[in-house]
Amino acid sequence: MAEYQKVEYRIGKDGKITETVVGASGASCTSTTSGIEEALGEVENQELLPEYYEGEEHLTQKENQSLKQK
Repeated sequence: MAEYQKVEYRIGKDGKITETVVGASGASCTSTTSGIEEALGEVENQELLPEYYEGEEHLTQKENQSLKQK
């Protein structure tokens, strides 16, 4: 059964869009929204929530390095 994920969008008066993924962890947070981010335009800033790093202890060193670069 697929995991339930919720994506919240807030649009500020200045037109900036803030996106939050609820109910996801790890790379599924970013893969869930990648399509709409491409359609909306350039991502100006990305802050990853603690849920993104859940299970990080199981990543390989190469995967760990790519996370630090983002």
